Amino acid sequence: MSRHVAIVTDSTAYLPPEMMERHGITAVPLTVVLGDQALEDGTEISARSLAAALQKRRPVTTSRPSPEVFAAEYRAAAEAGATGIVSLHLSAEISGTYDAALLAAKDAPVPVRVVDTGMVAMALGFCALASAETVEAGGSLDEAVAAAEKRAANTSAYFYVDTLDYLRRGGRIGAAQALLGSALAVKPLLQLDGGHIEMLEKVRTASKAIARLEEIVAEQAGDERVDIAVHHLAAPERAERLAERLRERVPGLVDLHVSEVGAVIGAHTGPGLLGAVVSPH
Repeated sequence: MSRHVAIVTDSTAYLPPEMMERHGITAVPLTVVLGDQALEDGTEISARSLAAALQKRRPVTTSRPSPEVFAAEYRAAAEAGATGIVSLHLSAEISGTYDAALLAAKDAPVPVRVVDTGMVAMALGFCALASAETVEAGGSLDEAVAAAEKRAANTSAYFYVDTLDYLRRGGRIGAAQALLGSALAVKPLLQLDGGHIEMLEKVRTASKAIARLEEIVAEQAGDERVDIAVHHLAAPERAERLAERLRERVPGLVDLHVSEVGAVIGAHTGPGLLGAVVSPH
């Protein structure tokens, strides 16, 4: 890709490594704190290790990258020839990552445009791809930002969790909603809305909830040309079955990615997570 505009995101984008390398995208890692150990998301702790720790009820928290980490990434991009940087991050309503990037951008050696995509996981990843592809086609810094913002505005993210307890503990969903779900013994379907995690529907069983997730994604995709990502944590069979059904049901499907989420997102959703991102072209 063009070295004039560099694309930076964070480790919650969950872009496949080969895709990041092909498009020259770099990711700043968030941190998972497991007991008294601070570990980099995606490099020092695997999703499976995280799931095992959660199942044993070990204390797990997460933290944003420091502004200094972002500053080092921006300096490296400038030294490699970038004259501008687009820095795309998960929702500021979920994490302080965006704020840390903003602080670092103030003293960067080249202009840095920091974007709160309001997204997470491949909903964020698709934004980074849109930005990178715009740069590869000769687009400017402003055009790369606009491409990411347009992709974010049109992208939808839905997910199923076995329990709302992990989201409640991390402060990512209201205690009242979590308690309601527990009291009614329902299986929640959630969505990203305005950067927040919101309850979408409450379904009585896991199988019905996953079937409803499939319906929602197929309806959202319609006949448009779309990319879809299916995410999971410690539920690969669920993810593959959902992916296969979506391949059959979505006529305009361009690319479909199946991946396990990293430890940062997994810490807040718990094992059994099944998510789907719909991103029109």
